[in-house]
Amino acid sequence: MRENKTKNWFLSGEFLYDKTLAIVLWFGLALIAVLLDFLHEKTNNYIIFKHVYIHTLQHVNLYLEYPQQYVDVNLYGPVFSMVIAPFTFLPDWLGIICWGMFNTGILYFAIRKLPIQEKWQNAIIILSAHEMMTAASWLQSNPLIAACIIFGFVFIHEGKNVWALFFIMLGTFVKIYGIVGFAFFFFAKDKINFIKWTIIWAVAFFILPMLLAPPSFIIQSYKDWYAALHFKALKNIDPNDTNDYQDICVMGMIRRIFNLNHFKNVYVTIPAMIIFGLQYLRYQYFSDTRFRLYLLASVLITTVIYTTSAESPTYIIAFPAVCIWYVLQQHTKIVNAVFIYALILTSFSYSDLFTPWLRENIIRPYALKAMPCFILWIIISWQIFSKQFLTVSVERLKISSE
Repeated sequence: MRENKTKNWFLSGEFLYDKTLAIVLWFGLALIAVLLDFLHEKTNNYIIFKHVYIHTLQHVNLYLEYPQQYVDVNLYGPVFSMVIAPFTFLPDWLGIICWGMFNTGILYFAIRKLPIQEKWQNAIIILSAHEMMTAASWLQSNPLIAACIIFGFVFIHEGKNVWALFFIMLGTFVKIYGIVGFAFFFFAKDKINFIKWTIIWAVAFFILPMLLAPPSFIIQSYKDWYAALHFKALKNIDPNDTNDYQDICVMGMIRRIFNLNHFKNVYVTIPAMIIFGLQYLRYQYFSDTRFRLYLLASVLITTVIYTTSAESPTYIIAFPAVCIWYVLQQHTKIVNAVFIYALILTSFSYSDLFTPWLRENIIRPYALKAMPCFILWIIISWQIFSKQFLTVSVERLKISSE
């Protein structure tokens, strides 16, 4: 009897709404990934992050190569030294675990703040759990950045500009991506207050690292950061660079599939920005939670699929948006097919669901992880233009905050 009940629970899809399962999968899979990283000594990213704090204290360039300490270079802003600082006081094994779970936890709580009923939040978390596991295995800050963008959206939605700008500026000063939070500016009720807190938090985060090092060093570090990002952007599209872990975006996909090594980003980014900007023509719906959630999904996906710095773990920013879109839909066969396509090719493309040969020779070399998100971004844009967001059932939303 219990076996039949369990079978029906799974086949009916009811498991997607189970809060306990959501928590276990989200944190359990991420913890497994972090522990495996530690056991297999795949901790290079954490060592880089740890040395952002150490090098700040030592007043040495944050963006040079230090092959005696780690592989690759730091690309995070000087304020990251303050973010990572608490973890550096722990033994490496504990710091790695705490850092990984901090990123896991903050994105979990950001999703829990969305103006969506808990039942559907559970579905978003369960369906995104594998992507969270992938991100956790890289020990990067992408979940933190995703959380900053979502928190920025949520607090603007709730009329709390102080907290909204705190997270937007934190994400911006850590990894630039957070700047997309300004896409929600038009949702703010008090725009003067919004601008005021933008300035306040910008100044605060600019000077915050000066608690660790002299102002002259921090100012120079911001200049070095800009130079490092510019160099990295050029390297990502260098046809002579054989690293296919980067440039997992629409432009990279076009370059690789059609062998257009010198294809310019602007051929894609300019039309994409025009299409994205046209979504704001639905200004009469700026206060509508349904429109806001659609735009949030559009922003999160845009942040990833149109940047040459995108790599597999960056998609923890985009994939929750795919799940947000899915829970807002009527689950027709077409909608289900689109989502399953995205789930398999985006979230599971780097997993054992695909053979090593497919991953190494097809998925990664041709940046196919970006394909479903690009298709869905087009669908979301069309749904906004055609006002299909108005068909979303209000029973799926939390509207008390409006």
